[in-house]
Amino acid sequence: MKVNFNIVRQNQNTQPKFQTYTLEVEPGNTILECLNRIKWEQDGTLAFRKNCRNTICGSCGMRINGRSALACKENIRNELARLEKIADNNYEHSTAKSLPEITISPMGNMPVIKDLVVDMSSFWQNLETVEPYVSTEARKIPEREFLQTPAERDKLNQTGNCILCGACYSECNAREVNPDFVGPHALAKAYRMVADSRDDQTEKRLEKYNLDTTGVWGCTRCYYCNSVCPMEVSPMDQIGNIKQEVLARKDQQASRSIRHRKVLIDLVKDGGWIDERKFGIQVVGNYFRDIQGLYSLGPLGLRMLAKGKFPLTFEPSEGTKTVRSLIESVKSLDNKSSEVKQ
Repeated sequence: MKVNFNIVRQNQNTQPKFQTYTLEVEPGNTILECLNRIKWEQDGTLAFRKNCRNTICGSCGMRINGRSALACKENIRNELARLEKIADNNYEHSTAKSLPEITISPMGNMPVIKDLVVDMSSFWQNLETVEPYVSTEARKIPEREFLQTPAERDKLNQTGNCILCGACYSECNAREVNPDFVGPHALAKAYRMVADSRDDQTEKRLEKYNLDTTGVWGCTRCYYCNSVCPMEVSPMDQIGNIKQEVLARKDQQASRSIRHRKVLIDLVKDGGWIDERKFGIQVVGNYFRDIQGLYSLGPLGLRMLAKGKFPLTFEPSEGTKTVRSLIESVKSLDNKSSEVKQ
C-alpha cells in the first residue's frame, strides 16, 4: 500500500513547513523504518534521531499524528487504525479518493534544531534538578551492605522502566505555560528516589519537590503524560504519590498548595461538593489570616456579584454521608499502606 508522509521540515529559528513523501509500505512497517527509507531513498537531508530500533533507548521520540511517541514502536497498521478511530470510523470514506496520510513533527516544549531533532537541554537540566540518584551518605560505613527485599525492589519497577524518551515532557501542558515546572519525567524519577529504601534523603527531597509550581504542585493533572508514555511509567500517578507523601507530613499552614488540597477534601466531606463561599476565604485568605490574599479576592467577588454568579447560600449534595464514608475509607487504606511500608 502507498502512504503519504507529511513531515515537518525546519532549521533552527526558521518557520516550519511540511514536505510530503510517498512510500510503498507494508502494514507492519514501523514509522522509523519508513523514515529510514525516506532518508536513504528520497531525501538525505531529512534529520531525525534514532539508535536501538527496539524501544529501549528512547532516541526516536517525535510527534506522530499529533501525539508524542517512539517511531520504532508505532507501525503503519496501528497509526492508520488510530486515525480511523479518531475520525469516528469515517477514515476509509474520507480517504477513498486519496492516499492515507501520516503526519510527523518534532516533539513539543523543546526548541527545534533541525527537522525532527529538538534541543533537549532543558529536559536534562530539569532531570538533574531532582537529583535522580540514590544518596551515598549512608555508605560512610563501608562494612554495610545495601540489600533490598524483593518487595522493596518491586516498588521501583514502574518508575525504573522510564527510558527518558521525552514523550511526557513534550505533551506537558504545565511545562508549556510554566517554564519553571521541572516536568513529569523528572518527578517520576523523583518518586523513584522517595520510594527507594536505600536512600537517606527522603525528607530533604520532599521539601524540594514541594516548592510551589516548580515541583509537584505545578502539575495540572491533564493526564497527557500518562497517555503517551511508551513504557507505562504513568508520570502523573508518581507525581500524585509524591503529593501524598508531602500531605502526610504537612499541615494546612505549610503553603497555599497544600491548603488547597486539604480544604477541598474537607469541604467535599462536609457538603458532598465544594462550598465556593468558603473555598476562596480558606485557601487564598488562609482563614482570614492572609489580608493580601483576601484583598486579591475582591475584584473576582465583585465580578461574580455583578453577573449574579456569587453563591449566597449552599445546599449539601445528595449522598453526602456516602461521600464522607468513601473519603474516610480511602484515608484508612492509605494509613494502613503507610504502616506496611514502615
